[in-house]
Amino acid sequence: TSGCARPTTGEPAQAMVSVGKCKCQEGWFGDACQYPTHCDLTKKKSNQMCKNSQDVICSNAGTCHCGRCKCDNPDGNSLVYGKFCECDDRECIDDETEEICGGHGKCYCGNCYCGSGWHGDKCEFQCDITPWESKRRCTSPDGKICSNRGTCVCGECSCHDVDPTGDWGDIHGDTCECDERDCRAVYDRYSDDFCSGHGQCNCGKCDCKVGWYGEKCEHPRSCPLSAEESIKKCQGSSDLPCSGRGKCECGKCTCYPPGDRRVYGKTCECDDRRCEGLDGTVCGGHGTCSCGHCVCERGWFGKLCQHPRKCNMTEEQSKSLCESADGILCSGKGSCHCGKCICSAEEWYISGELCDCDDRDCDKHDGLICTGNGLCSCGSCECWDGWNGNACEIWLGTEYP
Repeated sequence: TSGCARPTTGEPAQAMVSVGKCKCQEGWFGDACQYPTHCDLTKKKSNQMCKNSQDVICSNAGTCHCGRCKCDNPDGNSLVYGKFCECDDRECIDDETEEICGGHGKCYCGNCYCGSGWHGDKCEFQCDITPWESKRRCTSPDGKICSNRGTCVCGECSCHDVDPTGDWGDIHGDTCECDERDCRAVYDRYSDDFCSGHGQCNCGKCDCKVGWYGEKCEHPRSCPLSAEESIKKCQGSSDLPCSGRGKCECGKCTCYPPGDRRVYGKTCECDDRRCEGLDGTVCGGHGTCSCGHCVCERGWFGKLCQHPRKCNMTEEQSKSLCESADGILCSGKGSCHCGKCICSAEEWYISGELCDCDDRDCDKHDGLICTGNGLCSCGSCECWDGWNGNACEIWLGTEYP
């Protein structure tokens, strides 16, 4: 009887249950008697109601009838379903065994959720790491396994939510730490009403636009300055408001991350994190940091005070350490000093031990490499504590500015 639609109180019944199948009353049809035989909608209106988020009618996997999608299931197995026929569980069938998820998991909306010890798109692979290591990899910043929003399989979290379009679902992140539903004033699976329309959702937390505040940016903020005047005061001599490292509200900058004294200044122009190497050492241990720039001790120089002025090796020894595999000194993009390459200052984006990396390959957000929240290391962003994402654009701290 579970396959039949049961009418709510006060509504006329559309079906009668008969041996597990619905026997529809006059004027209705379908497996659950959910389709009216007569439709009062125009074809245009009906089709509009059947379009998915990509404006495709019934995801090209069904037909539209009176504003409702009737999914194509010629074999009668009901593997294609969803409001817009966006779910196709045939994608879960293993080509070799012809079993759903290889018999080692469950399928939801075309995606396999594997049982313990199995992984892969079709749960076809057994896990090759210890349970302890698997648990460690799945532990979220708050100490929970997959943030209590997913299943840990072989060190990887399968978040409980799946976006039928194939993009991020409402729940995402390496440890399912991001829940976009927290950004919606009223949750609707098919709505994009994030942060009341007045902000951007970053890992389940609203970053409000200027003039708005609140957990979901629902409250307007009064300010005697116009938006242009406010941004101008926050910009100062920088190209971006608050130097791209803070939030501008009524002409004043709030630098972030919250409580980090390394980022400061009237327009957040000072970022002492830039004095740290990838190992966290300030100015290589040979200098002090002043507003994001290293002041080196006597006998040392370089952006991070990493080069000694005196060298105890011969020129041949030094050059041998600066040569790349093809025998070119510092990849032809720098000079060699005491066994270390000093990359050309004219090409700001050249980096790496042998000047063989291009920092332009690092992801950008808001026009900034690594969003200003991390260091570019040979084409990949190494994010500072509290930040995540390909461009370090997602804040995972306890509060967001």
